Amino acid sequence: MGTAAAPWKQLLFGAIEANSHLKHSSYAQLVSLPFSILLVLFTQGAKFLSSVDICRRRLVLMAALRIAPSSSENGERIQINTDLRSRKIQELKQCPFSEMCWYFSDTWEQFRINGRVEVIDASNTDQTKLQLREKAWFANSLKSRMTYTCPAPGMPYNGEQPDQEVKLDPSSGPVADYCLMLLEPEKVDYLNLKSNQRLLFSSMISGTGDKCWTSEKVNP
Repeated sequence: MGTAAAPWKQLLFGAIEANSHLKHSSYAQLVSLPFSILLVLFTQGAKFLSSVDICRRRLVLMAALRIAPSSSENGERIQINTDLRSRKIQELKQCPFSEMCWYFSDTWEQFRINGRVEVIDASNTDQTKLQLREKAWFANSLKSRMTYTCPAPGMPYNGEQPDQEVKLDPSSGPVADYCLMLLEPEKVDYLNLKSNQRLLFSSMISGTGDKCWTSEKVNP
């Protein structure tokens, strides 16, 4: 029988706390599939979800992103700050399925979190989501916010140095190129290499329409 509370959250929060002294523990890998690959999968008639599992490790776009668990009021969603101009945004809008891999080197723990990603930019019409985007913006340091005023990532380098004269009012809201991504976990694969333990967590919708989780211990 499933439980309403996500049992993997305490494992994740414990890993974050235990590795908080390591700066690199704030970074994870986000995997998304380019639309061209999806066309190949559909053309071949493969089932979408199973095809993602098969192809993900070989045909992916990897992006190191700083992430932070969302507050309790936002449920289980994970917030990811990123640049609207990056290629992964268009890929996620075409295919919202994604996987985040987060490894904690001090405690030897790995989390692979599968789910859908929602992109929230300035064009979003939901005021609640826009407020969440603004809150996430101000949670970043001023130096981090300044990166969204730099030239578009992935574009050819023209030899010019970033404009050092660009000023950003600390009290001003998000710039147009800043967007917030929300990852809604659906499956979590947890591996502890120290204890040689692996747990699989899966979400489902109950008869009452509520989301609940089941867990299974499997061989590492």
